[in-house]
Parts: sequence; structure tokens; C-alpha cells
Amino acid sequence: MEKTIHSRDYDRLRQWLREQRTEKELTMREVAAKIGVIHSWVGKVEQGERRLDVVEFVRYCDALGVDPHEGLNLLMK
Repeated sequence: MEKTIHSRDYDRLRQWLREQRTEKELTMREVAAKIGVIHSWVGKVEQGERRLDVVEFVRYCDALGVDPHEGLNLLMK
């Protein structure tokens, strides 16, 4: 089994998060401030260098103002 950070599903989820951030016209720094992390953390997540756990994913979605279920539904298709 491949590591989830390198899976097609995780790539789709990362892409979705990035799209949500850009649609809301939020910078990585703004998202990072809302989550309480440094901006490079957000960059590493979006570039696939760092994997989100489920709690971090929910916090990330909250910072973006999106429902985490939307992102999870991408994985269910």
C-alpha cells in the first residue's frame, strides 16, 4: 500500500484546499494565522510535503470557512 501522502486521493484533497483558499482570496499567511501555525506549514501542506491529520484538516477547513464534509466527499467518489 502506498503512503497516503502520495496517493491520488490526497492530491485531490490538497488541490481542493488550495482552490478553496484562492477562491476566498486568502493568503497562506492569513490561513496560517487563523490556524495558529507559521505560513510555511500551509505551503508544505498544499505542496504535499506535509500530511494533515483529521483534526488539522477540520481546523484548516474552519480557517477557510468551508465544510470539511465537502472535501471528504471528494474522497468518497
